[in-house]
Amino acid sequence: MNIQSSSPFLSSFQDDGFVTTAAEPWFKVKVQLIQQYFYSFVTNVSGKVDDIIFVDLFSGSGLYSIGHKKELFAATCLASLQTELPVSKWIFCEHSPESVKALRVRVNKYFRGKNVVIFESKPDQAMDKFRSYVPQSKGSYKVAVFCVVDPFSIDIPFATIEALNDLGFSFLIPYNFSLNNRLDYKFYTKEQKDRLTKYMGGFHDKFKDVKSNYDFYKRLVRAQQNNMLMLGLNTSLSVHKLDSGLMEMPYYYMGFFSKQLSPKIIQQEVQSELHHQMQLF
Repeated sequence: MNIQSSSPFLSSFQDDGFVTTAAEPWFKVKVQLIQQYFYSFVTNVSGKVDDIIFVDLFSGSGLYSIGHKKELFAATCLASLQTELPVSKWIFCEHSPESVKALRVRVNKYFRGKNVVIFESKPDQAMDKFRSYVPQSKGSYKVAVFCVVDPFSIDIPFATIEALNDLGFSFLIPYNFSLNNRLDYKFYTKEQKDRLTKYMGGFHDKFKDVKSNYDFYKRLVRAQQNNMLMLGLNTSLSVHKLDSGLMEMPYYYMGFFSKQLSPKIIQQEVQSELHHQMQLF
């Protein structure tokens, strides 16, 4: 099967009057990185499965905008649609009515020929829909699901990840959320303790003696990696530079978790491609 890669950004988008999602410049690099993981995933499962499904749990409006000039570029969901990969279905999840309206218009305008389903709900409220729209591997019939979990927050209960894992999903999770002088580790461990507890699948005593945002972030990522291991998922973490006013860290982690594939192989392929691109640049 011939698999072709293409640019991860749609350069032809113009302001259409619908809502866009405000972003920082480094989001462009993050979207590109997600696309490279997706490409590697597809090339590794292609020919071994009957259906490949792409899921974005937090799709937003489909477009990001940067700065006062509102430079537009494709968010992860629309970027995944422009690739010429053998994907049989795309499922986008978004709970904001305004963003869903914009996303539907953009999908219908630019990608009418592709099999796209949009759930207007939060991921944890869409489990019945996922069970209906995502076929299960059975006998000789095999399915591979690549699921992006990128809310730029900790608004994804671990119970939802656990339920989607039961459906055979593989997960790509950029660990990024507002973390700065105002929204610091004390904010998450005290004021947002219930939210953090849901995110972690239970509150961790490890956070009790945290002294800095840096320490809190590292412990959070490692704790969730252990949670994924407990679900029987193979795991890998990659580290990427960060220049953000919202998340004041020098880097962020990207986690890939899967039972079907070796995450370390996927990660190595992505890093090799990044190195190749840097050499070309």
